[in-house]
Amino acid sequence: MYNGNRCAVADTAAGKNAGLKKLKIRGVKRSAFAMPYLALSVVFVVVPLFIMLYYAFTDGETGGMTGANFVHFFSRPNIMAVLGKSFLVAALTTVLCFLLAYPLALALSSSALNKKFVLVMLFVMPMWINSLLRTYAVKIVLYLMDITNAWVSVTVGMVYDFFPFMLLPLYSVLSGMDKSLIEASQDLGASPLRTLFTVRLPLSLPGIVSGVLMVFMPTVSTFAITDVLGDTSTYMFGNIINQWFANSGGWNIGSAYSFILLLLIAVTVVLANKIGKGQAEIGGVL
Repeated sequence: MYNGNRCAVADTAAGKNAGLKKLKIRGVKRSAFAMPYLALSVVFVVVPLFIMLYYAFTDGETGGMTGANFVHFFSRPNIMAVLGKSFLVAALTTVLCFLLAYPLALALSSSALNKKFVLVMLFVMPMWINSLLRTYAVKIVLYLMDITNAWVSVTVGMVYDFFPFMLLPLYSVLSGMDKSLIEASQDLGASPLRTLFTVRLPLSLPGIVSGVLMVFMPTVSTFAITDVLGDTSTYMFGNIINQWFANSGGWNIGSAYSFILLLLIAVTVVLANKIGKGQAEIGGVL
């Protein structure tokens, strides 16, 4: 029996080595498949980031290095109130998306239906339509429902627009969860509600963190939804940045504002990743 196991392991290792040699013979490495994505990231992420930094730290008239663009941010009246309002609206949108998406993802992942993927796609299909068109569709629906409050309209539009970004990571982590842990909790006499809070929620925290980031980050900087569905009272930080870039002489100040927002979002991402990694380690131990 022992020799048989050794032979099986040896055959498996030989098969893997043969596959690796085959890749080497063909001259293909797995890292090569990441090159197109790396090229796109450099062109559309890294290069624009350096352009933004250049404009943020230069003067629009002389072209020299300056920090006046950042001084302008801290000297602008009510800018902190607008920034705080933007983060508050983003947090509210994220919470609403989570409260709507988690029960749905839980029901879909626990369902015995053979067509669960089709059901998930029904909620994801709106992402295939242009975001601006969906926003105008929400505006028409709210008008027909006689909902005229700007804040309600903006919140509904944001939740509708970013809901799939919360649903997908939650469904992915819940559908891949080890069901034996849930069964063990039930065998030990835990109620479904206690199993939810002591087993499902902690183990699904990495998916929750991913969903929160995917909703929170674009919501903070959005301006199209507030332009279409809101009014002057819903003026957010993304609208201010867009206003500066729409002005031919405001790219430097707009870049400084964008850089400050980028730093704030980066801090949020780092903290969320630490929470997710810590919970993932706890889940691995369990």
